[in-house]
Amino acid sequence: MQQIINFIIRYKHFLLYIFLLMVSLGFTIQSHSYHQSSFFNSSNWLTGNIYSASSSVTSYFGLTEENKKLVEENKRLRKLLFNIKEKDTLELDSLQQQYLITSGKVINNNYAKVRNYITINKGRNDSVAPDMGVITTHGILGIVENVSNGFATVQSILNEKSKINAKIKNTNHFGSLKWDAERYDVVQLTDVPRLVKLTVGDTVVTGAKSSIFPENIPIGTIQKFDLDTSNSYYTIDLKLFNDMTNIKIVYVIQNKDKEEIMNLEQATEDEQ
Repeated sequence: MQQIINFIIRYKHFLLYIFLLMVSLGFTIQSHSYHQSSFFNSSNWLTGNIYSASSSVTSYFGLTEENKKLVEENKRLRKLLFNIKEKDTLELDSLQQQYLITSGKVINNNYAKVRNYITINKGRNDSVAPDMGVITTHGILGIVENVSNGFATVQSILNEKSKINAKIKNTNHFGSLKWDAERYDVVQLTDVPRLVKLTVGDTVVTGAKSSIFPENIPIGTIQKFDLDTSNSYYTIDLKLFNDMTNIKIVYVIQNKDKEEIMNLEQATEDEQ
């Protein structure tokens, strides 16, 4: 306490000056509208910037939660899109759901090898199983190959073993989607007959013959095509919609009718 008193006595003239300055400023601001306006504008500017900075910090730390909400909403919309039929209403709960969707995150992504795999953070505990399709918001990614309780490996479309049914959009002309292991942004569509009229820039999507992927999921656009005159089929280079080097959020697709379809087709083949 004595130190405080000594401080006040030592700097009494300076403290008196500060006090009188504050009083005079207060009277000036109150008695002159221009000064009052300038003071409050400056105060609002300072307060606004503080609030803006605070909001930016809060928003940054809230991005994770907001991203989760967006992923869940995206999952719901995709589930609705894959299951809705022409005459169905837009109420998802009223639909007979053929496709179930599980969202996940990529924790490892290979794209520079001949046989590339992607690891995701969803597995058997999340009802993920082998031979389920995996997509992103931009298009197909691959097919689940192995699962553990908490994780799964996905055979990427950038894998020489990959083979997926695909078609030219808005047509019934199908082919097989493969990869020649040369570029991470280009895959090949083979076995498309020469009678098909192709144009660079045409979109290629998943076909209806697949029991893994719903029909019409985007794959890429035609970059160039060559005709094999010996067997009258095209080999087409597709520029992928997905940036295979930068995959974060994925959606695993379960076709509830897949097993029934495969059993029926197998029984039919056995009868031949």
